[in-house]
Amino acid sequence: MPMDAANFASYRFSTCELPERIRIPLWREHFGRCIVHADIEPLSNVSFQADASLRAVQGLRMLALKGTSMRFKRLQANLADGDDSIGVIFCSPGRGQLSQRGRDADFRAGDAIAILHSEPASVTYIDGLQFGLAVPREALAQRVSDVEGLVMRPIWHRTEAFRLFISYLKSVLKTKALSAPKLRDTVVTHIHDLIALAIGECAALGESSASAVVAARHRAVLDYIAAHFEEPGLNVQTVARGQGISSRYLQRLMASSGPSFTERLNELRLERALKLLTEPDAGRRRISDIALEVGFSDVSHFNRLFRARFGDSPRGVRLARKGSH
Repeated sequence: MPMDAANFASYRFSTCELPERIRIPLWREHFGRCIVHADIEPLSNVSFQADASLRAVQGLRMLALKGTSMRFKRLQANLADGDDSIGVIFCSPGRGQLSQRGRDADFRAGDAIAILHSEPASVTYIDGLQFGLAVPREALAQRVSDVEGLVMRPIWHRTEAFRLFISYLKSVLKTKALSAPKLRDTVVTHIHDLIALAIGECAALGESSASAVVAARHRAVLDYIAAHFEEPGLNVQTVARGQGISSRYLQRLMASSGPSFTERLNELRLERALKLLTEPDAGRRRISDIALEVGFSDVSHFNRLFRARFGDSPRGVRLARKGSH
């Protein structure tokens, strides 16, 4: 698929419903030679399985792969496609091996490595899920010096820049932001910025005002709140410590895009409470217990917020649901 694909495109290839005798030939020809422009060599004696999905927009390609062990070789003949993009490949939770420019590297447990698509390379998929990104070389060359000198160097998953990049990317995929035309260009630019920070071994990001860092940190904060909103003691200070930033910076992040911290926290708690109150067996539970379960320590405060949000009291919502059945 061309690097400059203008519109969002999605492609999937799976061998699961193919007769075993034609799985490897079709995988090598249709996916290997026609889609990723590489020769593919199966490495296992067990029944061959492969499942791959590829998504592409202008300036970005993403490939997810799982299956039996195999090796991708981008040989000199494959370079005729003129693809000069930079690939970033990582496994989660499995492992893999890379070879390029006479150097070999093993990677596993979420670590990543960058490679050049414009030069011969070998990528060995062993197990787990292998995920790769490809961005135009020029996009990274504008952001880091000597981009070619950064290939085949491990990008450790514990670095702050890489963790922010992964958090932002997971959010993009979950919310399907790349399929929204109004968001697409901004998201792709942020991904370019975050990849450059990750592979460039930048210093600690701190409380940067850079657009991509702000977007990634904001997403990480939202994810943290979503994972911990039921904890009664959750507050700005707790979340800020968890993200390694100051409370003031966190509040600025929230103010820059949407609801405040308290508004976001209360919304998640109230939505969860509404769901619990309308479940089939909700009548067996005290409203005060539900309030505590979703994170409210003050039941009167919970009742006021619930009525303001849904136009009725928790008890009224429960009775209305019971009366409709």
